[in-house]
Amino acid sequence: MMIEYIIITILTVLCLGLSIYIYHNRMKQKELLAVLKVVKQGENRKNFATGNSLVSEICYNVNEIVENHRSKIAELHKKEEANKELLTSLSHDVRTPLASLLGYLDALEDGLVDNEERERYIKIARKKAYNLKSLVDTLFDWFKLNSREMAFHFEAIDINELSREIIIEWLPLLEEKKIQLEVLIPEEEFLVILDKSAYSRILNNLMQNAVMHGRCSLLKIAIQRKNSVVVLSVIDNGSGIPEDKLPYIFERLYKCDAARRDRGSGLGLAIVKELVRAHQGKIEVRSVPHKNTIFTIEFPCQV
Repeated sequence: MMIEYIIITILTVLCLGLSIYIYHNRMKQKELLAVLKVVKQGENRKNFATGNSLVSEICYNVNEIVENHRSKIAELHKKEEANKELLTSLSHDVRTPLASLLGYLDALEDGLVDNEERERYIKIARKKAYNLKSLVDTLFDWFKLNSREMAFHFEAIDINELSREIIIEWLPLLEEKKIQLEVLIPEEEFLVILDKSAYSRILNNLMQNAVMHGRCSLLKIAIQRKNSVVVLSVIDNGSGIPEDKLPYIFERLYKCDAARRDRGSGLGLAIVKELVRAHQGKIEVRSVPHKNTIFTIEFPCQV
């Protein structure tokens, strides 16, 4: 009799446990379906699960999917806001010189200037047109880099000779601005796998940053080989970059000096960083305000 009682008790407990388990699983299934419906509508919600049951494992996986979904949505929103900011900023950068260019062209068209002034107006209009072209080229380069659509043609190039060719084009402007140039580039050949156009953009952007924004009186370009890398250094003695702003200078649209908001697109250094990355290189910057700013780029070299 006692044995029968024990058996009945055990069976009752098992049935009760099974009923609770089935009820619990059904509740979790309903909760899981509710979470999936909410996620489908674009909201983010997690499902809490404990234990090691199959339903719990499914809940864990659904939570992981929901978290990935949330991260991707947040990233897309961030990119969308950044693109809006980019277009707003660049539309201002384009409108201002365009309005000025149109003003000079209208004055020429209406005959408001004499022959001597006419020549000066033509030169100014031409310069502003090239500035606009440079801005548009920068914008296209950034979008191609950002979408990974820029095509590169890499080949073994003597970085020393190519750098000298680029620097020579800057001599008239440096002389005009009374900026002393110091070039420390060896005569020997340093072969580096480069895209010629991209490397030209890198060096030009760094020199432009020093000349136009750094307000320097001395510009130094140095190249040296260290073991398996070739190191390019661009150094100026200009106003420098405050320490708290250094982490942000490679971000697009970032202009650490509010007074410079009407000069440049804020994309120059961001493009440099992306191009260096495409060359499997590394870029760093150090600066002591009103003393020096040093941009250092390491490129893998051909041994």
